[in-house]
Order: sequence, then structure tokens, then C-alpha cells
Amino acid sequence: MDSYTQKQITTWLISACLLIFLMVIIGGVTRLTRSGLSMVEWHPISGIMPPLTDIAWETEFEKYQQYPEYQKLNQGMTLPQFKFIFFWEYVHRLIGRLLGIFFIIPFAYFLIKKKLNPPLMKKLLFMFVLGGLQGLYGWYMVKSGLVDNPHVSHYRLAGHLLLAFGLMAYIFWTALTINKKKFIPSTAYNREKLQPVLNWILAVIFLQIIYGAFTAGLKAGYGWNTFPKMAGEWVPSGLLPLTPWWKNFVEHTFTIQFIHRMLGWILCMLIPGFWRYCKGFELTPQQEKAIDWLLWAILIQFGLGVLTLIMVVPVWLGVLHQAGAVVLLMTAVYNRFLLNNVESSLVRNS
Repeated sequence: MDSYTQKQITTWLISACLLIFLMVIIGGVTRLTRSGLSMVEWHPISGIMPPLTDIAWETEFEKYQQYPEYQKLNQGMTLPQFKFIFFWEYVHRLIGRLLGIFFIIPFAYFLIKKKLNPPLMKKLLFMFVLGGLQGLYGWYMVKSGLVDNPHVSHYRLAGHLLLAFGLMAYIFWTALTINKKKFIPSTAYNREKLQPVLNWILAVIFLQIIYGAFTAGLKAGYGWNTFPKMAGEWVPSGLLPLTPWWKNFVEHTFTIQFIHRMLGWILCMLIPGFWRYCKGFELTPQQEKAIDWLLWAILIQFGLGVLTLIMVVPVWLGVLHQAGAVVLLMTAVYNRFLLNNVESSLVRNS
């Protein structure tokens, strides 16, 4: 294909990644400001317009007052305060709708121009399905908090976050694959030796994302705000009080924060170790830069996590920590791509 078409498709996909990244950031603000349950209805089409008159705002506020979050947690909230939390949830949903439009229109254009071959079309359709599922799952998550216990399920929050991160990684990988000729191929020896280690690192990163969501959903970060020790101990007592025992790993806030800490330490050992291990191989210049970026990403993210903990989760720092998780994952995905075998072309020649 010509370089112009390649640039068009790549710009489109990378821009979609950036929109998802923005959505993740706004989602973090929405969660940390406790704004996520302010919109008690979901109308995919008509919901694109916010309340525009005083009467419309009063109506929306009255709907919110009928639900447990207002009745149990926010009694006495004023209309201006409601408008603040409504704003963040509205913007979060609006970006999701804009992302759908941003995806469909260029897809239709490239399809009409016959720039997409079947493999790429399948990948793009899969992205579209994932995006639609993300929207549905987001409402499924919100519904879990519109009940007697006005808190979003941490399980559903983790699923919502994983879908966002997974979709972003998939789009990014596809964009890289389209431009594979711009990357110097890795040697088979490097792939054989380094790829399995990086796969484990990616697995731990995804597990850490899950436990980050558990920590956020259960508000586990608001307690035991000391570092490096937790509750005055390196390995605190009282980690397994629940029965059956496995519930401690998914429902006990104390244990979940401890696991989130430990996974951070594990990544802080794995990635520098991987960086050092890579120095014994002949890497391409792109791989050398990528592995350096991965090292910096984990060091910065670990530091952000520690600061978020000891400062008791200020909104701005919690959002930065969530953004750091995105950067860490994307950097790991980029490293994984550079070690991957060259795939067949995804874009039709013009």
C-alpha cells in the first residue's frame, strides 16, 4: 500500500487509542470523585444531550434522589454539587459515544475505498464488538451500585477496566502490525529467549490491573497508608480471616491491598531483571529504547503508587497512577511486538 494510506490508517488507530486513554483518565476522575452513580439511566442515543434548562436539571436531580447513594450517602446534596458529579459521568459516557462515531466513519471510508483486506476487516470488526461490549458492560457496572448498597461491584469494575485496557492494547498492536516494515525484525534467538519472560511480565501486569481495580472498588487504598511496611509489619498478620479462605484474595480489603503491594514489588524486580537480562543480547536500536522505556515506566508507576498510598489517594494522584498503568502496559505491549514474528500484511495494496 502507499505510504499515505498507511499513515491514514495508523493515525486513525493511534487516535482511537488516545481517545480510550482519555476515557480511562476521565473514568478515574469519575470514580475518585464518586460521580459514577449520578446518571441513573442509560439512553445510548437520546442520552447524548445533557440537561439544558433548570427544569431539566431539577428532574435529573429528582431521579438521583430516588436511589440509595443519595439517600444513604449524599443526603442534603445541593443542585450545584449534583451538577459537579453529573458532569464527570456525562463526559465519560460522551467520550464513549464519540469513540464509536470516530471508529465507524473512518471504517466506512476505508471500506468503500477498498483499502482493507479480510484479515484487517475482521480485526476492526472485533474492535467494534469489544467497544460495544464495553459500553454495555459499563452500564452493567453502574447498575450494581443502584441498589441497597450504593457501591459499584469491584468485580464489575475490574471487568470494565480490563476491557478498556485490552481493547487499547489490541488496537495498538494492530497499528504496529500495519507498520511492521518500519521495524527491524528481531532474531529468532532473541524471540526464543526473551519472549517467554516478557509474556510472564505481561501476565503479572494484567493481574496487577485486576488488583488495582479491586483496590479501587473496595476503597482499600484509604487504609494502612504507610510504606514500605503495612500495619507496621513486612508481612502483616490477619491476611486470611474470611472463610472460605479464597474469599480473602478477592473480597478482604486488607489482603487485597497487600497483594496489590506485592505485585508492585514483583514487577519492580521482574522488569529491571528483564532489562539487565536483555543487555546480554544483540538488540536492535528500537528494542534497546523500548526496554529502557519499560524500565522507566515501572519505576515511575511504582513511585506513583507509593505516593498515592501515603497521601491517601488524592484525586490527581490516583488519576496519574491509573494513567501510569496504561503507559506501563502499552510499553510492555510495544516490547512484545518488537520480539514477535513478522505477520502477513493487513492492508490491501492500493
